[in-house]
Amino acid sequence: MKFPKHPQSRRAGVALIMVLILVGVSILILAGVMRRTESVAILNERNNNYVVTCNAAEAAVEKIYSYMAYDFQNQGLLTVTNNLSMYRGNIPGDGNSYWSNFQFSDGQGNSGKTYVNYAYTYSGNLPSAYPGLFTTNAPVYRIVSNVVRTDSRYNVVGTAQEDVLLAMVPLSNWAIFYNGRLEFTQCATMIVNGSVFANGDIYVGTSASLTFSLDVGTAGTLSAPGVDGLSSYGTNQSSWNTIFNATPAYTINKPSLTVSLNMTNSHFLIDIPPSGEDSMSVTGQQRLYNKAQMILIVTNSSVGGTPTVLLTLQNSLNGDVPGNDSSKAPYTYTNATAASLSTNLPFLSLTNTFTDQREGKTALVTQIDVGQYSTWVATNSRVQNKLSASSGIYPTILYVADRRKATASQLPVVRVSNSAQLPANNNIGFSIATPNPLYTWGDYNTQISSSGSQSTQNNNPDNKVPAALLSDSLTILSSSWTDSQSYTTYSSGNSSLDASANTTINAAIVTGTMPSTGTSATTFSGGVHNLPRLLEDWANKHLYLNTSIIRLWDSNMATNQFRNPGNFGQPNPYYDPPTRHYTFDTSFLDPTKVAPGIPVVLFPIRFAWCVPPPNIYTYTPAHN
Repeated sequence: MKFPKHPQSRRAGVALIMVLILVGVSILILAGVMRRTESVAILNERNNNYVVTCNAAEAAVEKIYSYMAYDFQNQGLLTVTNNLSMYRGNIPGDGNSYWSNFQFSDGQGNSGKTYVNYAYTYSGNLPSAYPGLFTTNAPVYRIVSNVVRTDSRYNVVGTAQEDVLLAMVPLSNWAIFYNGRLEFTQCATMIVNGSVFANGDIYVGTSASLTFSLDVGTAGTLSAPGVDGLSSYGTNQSSWNTIFNATPAYTINKPSLTVSLNMTNSHFLIDIPPSGEDSMSVTGQQRLYNKAQMILIVTNSSVGGTPTVLLTLQNSLNGDVPGNDSSKAPYTYTNATAASLSTNLPFLSLTNTFTDQREGKTALVTQIDVGQYSTWVATNSRVQNKLSASSGIYPTILYVADRRKATASQLPVVRVSNSAQLPANNNIGFSIATPNPLYTWGDYNTQISSSGSQSTQNNNPDNKVPAALLSDSLTILSSSWTDSQSYTTYSSGNSSLDASANTTINAAIVTGTMPSTGTSATTFSGGVHNLPRLLEDWANKHLYLNTSIIRLWDSNMATNQFRNPGNFGQPNPYYDPPTRHYTFDTSFLDPTKVAPGIPVVLFPIRFAWCVPPPNIYTYTPAHN
């Protein structure tokens, strides 16, 4: 018996199979989509966690940077070095519950820590944000943070790394730097061929031509007010006779530059430290008394008494300042007569006196014959035993202080003579520091050998060594100065006080002034052009200064106010001005030509930033 076929049923079966296949495929597709969606969600969550943890790591790094920058600018490099342990234990928190969801580590297995360590030393130009500036032997510290979220199921590690350059820029990078108001008021024709900065206002009013070749910056404002008893030079640039060749012309209200000193009492740089002060303290390390390899202190027991001279030789050990030398070599000369000094310290004289007619006092002079000093240093057995050139140790800073008791009409001072040729010290240079008023007599640092020709009218780096004069005040005496004639009442054209020779000074000048206390002629500071004081009739003579002018403090000992010279018809004249040739010594922009003892500006700089692999602190990115 045959059964009838049902093709319609077969077609329904095929359709069912196709539906089942499509359903299966759809389920597979749906499962794939759901799995992909889950994977994307996981990736998004992991990525969000990564971003959040990287941000947290950045917060940890920036917190350490802020501490480090503050300590560096307010206390100096020593404080940063001493506080490394504190930095490492400082992570974001401060009682905010938000941070409890993060676990910080230094990438070395130490929870609750941040990696902070010295990385390397850098010498060279600063980043482009600091044009024209350089630093030498500046430490770079590396800060690294690793972070995971404790409230996440994913062990995602966020990282951040920052190199911090603690740049120390010599103040001699600037042609003129003033801690306080900088006054060009009444200056003669001047072209400033370097950068200028003042931690205060700048006054530019002058009837002569004043030209700034490079940038001018001030933490205050720039104007031309009525000063020196004169009416205002006007309020628009054209009436100032001032030319700004940089772009922008000048920048006002800039942040003050932080110098490696307590700027409210910066005179301590040249002062004798108080008894018991640690030479390796923050203040102690900055004092030139401790930085000097040779110290000369002159005292007496009573006014007019026979002087006593204490000579101390000290050496730097293990990077410490020389003042920390545990085996200093002190030599005391209790009866420092002329005969005794001729035998023991032939470069030193203590018998000269002269009148400083600006101060109205008789100067008691500690006089250094620099030529004889150079010979004595090179041949004296005591010096060679302590400061031997064969071991690369040179007496680059001579610190001199005259602390003799004096009457109210006397002023203990330091004077250098015969100083056309300075000790080269293997081209490291030579600087003199004193808390007293300092006087130079004749050309300074104008030849490099006894047979070499002098450079009296140009800035020739081949004819000088890196040098600085650091003092309470600075007065320049021509080579024709005579002490005996200084007692003569000054009058213009007085041949006995005639500066008959042109004079050149090749040195950075770090000194003080008496600031303006009002707008009258008798309360004027004299302006930057009178920062180097004068006492002679310089009419028709030329004064060449190849220098960097750095004014850091008010004078503490030479405290009489500037008075206009005789040709201005003012009372009590004491000099007539020369034709001044002030030039920024561009050799100071060479890191190898910075004079010993020059203070530095402190710039904490974010030197390089990156996101390193987890648990790595040796990753080296490119500097930004």
